[in-house]
Amino acid sequence: GADGGGAPPAQNRQTLKGQLHGTMARMTDSPPSRRQPPSTPRHPSARTAQRPTPDKDQIALLEPFERLGLDRIALVSTPAQADQACEALVSASAWGFDTESKPTFVQGEASDGPHIVQLATLERAWVFQLHDPGCRARVAELLALQGVTKAGFGLGDDTKRIQHKLGVQPADVLELNTVFRQRGYRKDMGVKGAVAVLFNRRFIKSKKAATSNWANARLSEAQLVYAANDAWAALRVLYALQAQDGPQGAGTLPTNIL
Repeated sequence: GADGGGAPPAQNRQTLKGQLHGTMARMTDSPPSRRQPPSTPRHPSARTAQRPTPDKDQIALLEPFERLGLDRIALVSTPAQADQACEALVSASAWGFDTESKPTFVQGEASDGPHIVQLATLERAWVFQLHDPGCRARVAELLALQGVTKAGFGLGDDTKRIQHKLGVQPADVLELNTVFRQRGYRKDMGVKGAVAVLFNRRFIKSKKAATSNWANARLSEAQLVYAANDAWAALRVLYALQAQDGPQGAGTLPTNIL
């Protein structure tokens, strides 16, 4: 399918790179200030009619949505690999964003996740493992970077875990479920529903991969494909929403909305 419109207008890349490479030393001394995201705007949406969220039986009839293959997915587990990922990511003005945590099966058991963080551009995705302190620090830098939209689904729990584990408040986060609610969809859309509505395609999610051990030192190919495509599809959805709004709407979706 089509990409659903071009990328948002380019930011000042030198400023972003300066932010990225200048924050590391400061973060080792003290985490960035934890500013609370502003409340959801109260102005009425231009699309206020109630719209049905597609159910799983309807989605099952659709052709599959395209996926990133392993040739476009990078596993990042060392500071050197993280530096390479940072160089590529700062050239984009928006990323698809998601995290994965090792499942907990015992009642009352607390998760120590996230164990991986996924960030994607339209071209490729990076799956960051958080075992190495240097890799964790670079992921914290990226998530605190202002001026880059970080779009995803169900990010409220993700951001709380990130604050606890990485000591950073992710900046410019866009919860796509909130955008769909503002446009008249009553239920949480999720990536499957969003891909069905915007692309008339079925997003493939492996239940086995979803419930796998994301804390493993060695991730399987199935885990990498699952994790990377969650983030990549979120970015495709963001651009498709902006394309629906036309030239005037590109780049105007609010951020820090959870």
